[in-house]
Amino acid sequence: MSSAEIFRNLNKAVIEYDTDAAASWAKKAIEEKVNPIQAAHALTKAITEVGDRFSKEELWLPDLIGAADAMQSAMSILEEEISRQGLELKGLGTVVIGTVYGDIHNIGKTMVSTLLIAEGFTVHDLGINITADEFVKAVNNHKADILAMSALLTITAPEQAKVISALKETGIRDKVKIMVGGGAITYKFAENIGADGYDPTAPGAVTLAKRLLGRKSRRGNVKRI
Repeated sequence: MSSAEIFRNLNKAVIEYDTDAAASWAKKAIEEKVNPIQAAHALTKAITEVGDRFSKEELWLPDLIGAADAMQSAMSILEEEISRQGLELKGLGTVVIGTVYGDIHNIGKTMVSTLLIAEGFTVHDLGINITADEFVKAVNNHKADILAMSALLTITAPEQAKVISALKETGIRDKVKIMVGGGAITYKFAENIGADGYDPTAPGAVTLAKRLLGRKSRRGNVKRI
């Protein structure tokens, strides 16, 4: 089977929101010794198309989430192979993203994660209910340029401050930009906890991520994007 055929099927699986097919074709790519980075790029191309159509209101939130789930089912398999081969996915930057401890809301985070990938970022989505220690470990392991945290609930919002404190304690706070978001977060809150940026919308978060990596850090000075 040719690489081109595998790439087409990976692309199709994401466009059609077929999680099982996406995972199956990712495994097939490895079996056929296809370059896993090129296979990952096929997934990125597909999610970019979905993201563009979502931005144009040709597709809706369930479409975006379905495509994101399909892409992630394949990407997790390919990332393991990329790591095994000692290769590296390169993009605009590396983002670690997750919903803070005590909070199980996923939709907003998934939207941001998907649009970041479509824009060209390498994204490691930790999921929901993530502790401060887990965030710190992921930032270290993935050498993240950006840490993005979501909190929908008022009672879980302070967890974002705990993560920032943990990063300071381990001496890596100045090595990563921090974005915060979610229904419980405001510009003032983001500024008070020492985040580098906040935006209330998923597309705005992508713009913010690009801006944070394109300018010098302004600790404690959260810009309204």
